[in-house]
Amino acid sequence: MANVLVFNSVSLDGFFTDASGDMSWAHKNDPEWNDFTRGNAKGESTLLFGRKTYEMMAGFWPGPQAKQTFPEVADAMNRQAKVVFSKTLDKASWSNTRLLKNDLPGEVRKMKQQGTEIVILGSGTIVAQLTQEGLVDQYQVIVNPIVLGKGRTMFDGVTRKVNLKLTNERRFKNGNVLLTYEA
Repeated sequence: MANVLVFNSVSLDGFFTDASGDMSWAHKNDPEWNDFTRGNAKGESTLLFGRKTYEMMAGFWPGPQAKQTFPEVADAMNRQAKVVFSKTLDKASWSNTRLLKNDLPGEVRKMKQQGTEIVILGSGTIVAQLTQEGLVDQYQVIVNPIVLGKGRTMFDGVTRKVNLKLTNERRFKNGNVLLTYEA
């Protein structure tokens, strides 16, 4: 059975978006961070998005700026299989994307049984729903050295206690810290 992995940046006060939904504070551009990002992009998995994150990603990664600035990451993002869960989206136009509208937990269970590793980027509503259902196997959380004061956590709506085990940590010169937790 395959794993579901969450990879998200959070502020020191625990928000993955600020009060207006912006995530630009999490974007870094330095050699060490760029090497890490390129290395992560080499994996083969199915990317899972909610509508908002999908539209943001689909609006950037296929474009010329992404291909010029982050060519290896853009190639991986455009090549990998993607699934977007949305009740309001009519079609998914980004390459290799499948649109699903119903039964998020059931569809993720099927994907796990098919042996497809699933990586969730952003998509707080998806993270919260799958956490509530006990379907997330690993959380990779990048803690950014910033306090936002207000925003949204990726666990809005989770009502059960979820115990996690810290399995890895990595510090970056830009102040970010990667914490890896197993469920």
